[in-house]
Amino acid sequence: MQEYRAYINGSDGRIQKRFDLTAADEGTAWEQAKRLVDGHDVELWQGTVKVAKLTRQH
Repeated sequence: MQEYRAYINGSDGRIQKRFDLTAADEGTAWEQAKRLVDGHDVELWQGTVKVAKLTRQH
């Protein structure tokens, strides 16, 4: 299992909340982070590497 962090960004682009995720692989972590979008942009990180930015639906 690998550790990831998902950051919820507010409308001002600043981090509002952090979620620690554990997943078998990047694809699974991406699926977990995708569930957090819900009106906010989400950045998925593994260590110091940004894995993905998921953008909210406007």
